Amino acid sequence: MNSPPAPVRLQKLLASAGVGSRRQIEQWIREGRLTVDGRTAQLGERAGPDRDVRLDGRKLQLSPGPGAAAVEALLYYKPVGEVTTRRDPQRRPTVFDRLPAPRSGRWIVVGRLDVNTAGLLLFTTDGAVAHGLMHPSRQIEREYLVRVRGRPAPQTLQRLLQGVMLEDGPAAFDRIVEQRSPEASAQAGPYGQNATYRVVLHEGRNREVRRLWEAAGHEVSRLLRIRYGPVALPQELRPGGWRHLEPAALAALEAAAAPP
Repeated sequence: MNSPPAPVRLQKLLASAGVGSRRQIEQWIREGRLTVDGRTAQLGERAGPDRDVRLDGRKLQLSPGPGAAAVEALLYYKPVGEVTTRRDPQRRPTVFDRLPAPRSGRWIVVGRLDVNTAGLLLFTTDGAVAHGLMHPSRQIEREYLVRVRGRPAPQTLQRLLQGVMLEDGPAAFDRIVEQRSPEASAQAGPYGQNATYRVVLHEGRNREVRRLWEAAGHEVSRLLRIRYGPVALPQELRPGGWRHLEPAALAALEAAAAPP
């Protein structure tokens, strides 16, 4: 007869099942919203997937189905016009509408992109991995292709690298590389009305790329995220398309999400 699974901390158990991040689960415990076998859960409590764990009275699925992988992840090419939420009060399309159903648990989005930004989004069924990929201590790079109105002066680019003060604190790009393709030059016109750059930063504050350029006096006319940590947006993937991560890419993500 097989022994029951060894109990682990409730935060780890629920995060591994894709219920939420550990920080979010700790907050639910503090608020008294989680129960284990009918009694209110306590911080530090341990449980196994065979226990009756409920959030606001709703029973949670804690163990994967037969043959399911411990962690499942995919990348998605978000088009402009979709919102990064499960439901939208304005009934706009969401990034979850096109995704396939995971084998177990539910998809957790890694970070966000605003409705007017396109590009790479990552999804995983492991809350701990998602939380690690978004945590500031991991210093995970995000890379964007950005087109701005006007041609920034060299001193403007230097200022963006050294740091500018935003309403929520100082911010800066790690790298800025101009893209001088024939297509970009044609779009710019004879007076340099537009310029295109690859920019890299290692945090994900709300609309940070747009706000950095706006603080330097340049409006962003197009923004595309092309990389998140070790995973890049495939060139052949079209907006609205998705792809499961290969084992090597998944392992790289898990390594990037691990505590420093």
